[in-house]
Amino acid sequence: MGPAGGAARSGRFFGVYLLYCLNPRHRGRVYVGFTVNPARRVQQHNGGRKKGGAWRTSGRGPWEMVLIVHGFPSAVAALRFEWAWQHPQASRRLTHVGRRLRGEATFAFHLRVLAHMLRAPPWARLPLTLRWLRVDFRQDLCPPPPPHMPLAFGPPPPRAPALRSQAGPSDDTGCELELDVDARCTLCARVLQDEESPLCCPHPGCSLRAHVICLAEEFLQEEPGQLLPLEGACPGCKNSLLWGDLIWLCRMGTEEDEEDSELEEEHWTDMLET
Repeated sequence: MGPAGGAARSGRFFGVYLLYCLNPRHRGRVYVGFTVNPARRVQQHNGGRKKGGAWRTSGRGPWEMVLIVHGFPSAVAALRFEWAWQHPQASRRLTHVGRRLRGEATFAFHLRVLAHMLRAPPWARLPLTLRWLRVDFRQDLCPPPPPHMPLAFGPPPPRAPALRSQAGPSDDTGCELELDVDARCTLCARVLQDEESPLCCPHPGCSLRAHVICLAEEFLQEEPGQLLPLEGACPGCKNSLLWGDLIWLCRMGTEEDEEDSELEEEHWTDMLET
């Protein structure tokens, strides 16, 4: 079982959102964007270009952020998803998605594109979450998201302070934050180095510590044609583990400051809209 959906999580947040215009003069318009801070980003859109908003949304508010897809492993992965959602006809992965139909609302068209994106590689194998920020806008996607992608409601859980190795010798998952000099991978028996960030089983009492590549190969034995695992049974305790949760636990305490992410968001927004 993964971390609770409402629990505070550490680590960097990368999301791709859908805005809906509430202005009667422009009602029904939508906008797709990338953010590391949803609350701050929607304020920027409603504040106009002078407040950091996009030129396409400036002066047309108020805008409401109705849904966001998050859980991307990096800003680059999220930005690629954003570009494909904005330009489905130009994406080679979405050639099967038809153009907007006559009489089809822009909002409905973007949901149709999103539904197919979440089922298309490489996004179908990412540990993404589809979160409706406005429940009254919720619609069922067709086709539905893959089973490993949870559906969530309300604002994203608050960011918790990143764990640091100085906080103590171990956390409540049983995975040591500072590796012993001779700590070895459970699967290949090679020595684990601090910089390798081994994956640890979160179940109490399980001593699994493994290289990322070793555990990935173990999980992919049932899916030899894939490069990225979705889930698998822990070689130690045999409990089912989601790959996305393992990566999240591995990255705790190793994240950079949020300010870097915010600068990155503003940089990419400026680049893509000029």
